[in-house]
Amino acid sequence: MGRKYLLNQTDASGGNVADICSTEFIAKAVREYSGVTRKSSIGRIIRGLRIDAPNVIASFGEDAALIQNNDEGLLLAADGIWSKLMEADPYWAGYCSVLVNIHDIAAMGGKPLALVDVLSVASETICQEVSKGMLDASRQFGVPIVGGHLHPDTPYNVIDVAVLGIVRMDAAIFSHTAEAGNRVIAAIDLDGRVHPSCIFNWDSVTMKSAEVVRKQIDVLAGLGHDRLVTAGKDISNPGLIGTLGMLLEMSGKGAVLDLDTIPRPDLDEIGISFDHWVRMYPGMGFVLTVRPEHVAEVCRRFQDAGMAAKDIGLVDETRNLTVTYKEESSPVFDLSKEGIMRIFNGGEVQHPHDSGDRCSF
Repeated sequence: MGRKYLLNQTDASGGNVADICSTEFIAKAVREYSGVTRKSSIGRIIRGLRIDAPNVIASFGEDAALIQNNDEGLLLAADGIWSKLMEADPYWAGYCSVLVNIHDIAAMGGKPLALVDVLSVASETICQEVSKGMLDASRQFGVPIVGGHLHPDTPYNVIDVAVLGIVRMDAAIFSHTAEAGNRVIAAIDLDGRVHPSCIFNWDSVTMKSAEVVRKQIDVLAGLGHDRLVTAGKDISNPGLIGTLGMLLEMSGKGAVLDLDTIPRPDLDEIGISFDHWVRMYPGMGFVLTVRPEHVAEVCRRFQDAGMAAKDIGLVDETRNLTVTYKEESSPVFDLSKEGIMRIFNGGEVQHPHDSGDRCSF
């Protein structure tokens, strides 16, 4: 499991690609990453909440709920920020609370309209820093914060944000509609940095102009409008491979993913390992499934917006997510037995565990 392969190619940013660990090591690192394992409680909660409603077109497991409103779709989503991030960097926590919600609407092919927040604080200083981060992100992306609720005297510090968006009903992008034979596209803005407050966050947004980030977000709406993708999700806390696993779980499909093709910056230059990179939350990143004839156009649109986009794999009917490199392959998830979110599979909740192992150079 300690065997490594040195890749001589260059990545999309032109830098040398660092060592890739064995496929078995990568599979285990992703499978046991807390960003993945903490999702396993979702299914149990949903089973106690789900009810049928005729105007709800999509809900649990999607990046946002889609609610039909005559000829238009309303998108509704909410996200909370890990308390660890809140304590480490309240400004970045506030910024991310807005960012992740905007991503959820964008991933559905929609336009975010407005946000509301629930802020619980024990510290006035943290309250000010969180609010500043939220405001800066709100201004940058052009999505106003229009209300919410404040708990000013809690013994903890937490920020939760909800977002409202719109989408044409025939332009929505879902997580549950991937098709066997589709290609898997990863699109990530590689022009960024490992965030100084959180080593598993790739910040490619705070240093960018409003024009740049809004153009990147708008790519998804165009893809949805032109029906160029079959399914998609924004890359979230489980990282690229974990997020793809969630998409496949929703679609009842599997995939084979080629590690060599994953977009990445010069890992040697920024000082992180490959297994670290694939578990990171990117400031701007999406994973999509696309019919083969649309791959070139989808990649071109992301590239025109300053994002690296590559064909990284193939969707199949197996319900297994497998990673490959050259002649080696390793299973990451058997989604027929143990879903990541466990929306459909049930079973015991897997407790988060991160071994702490890293690939060295």
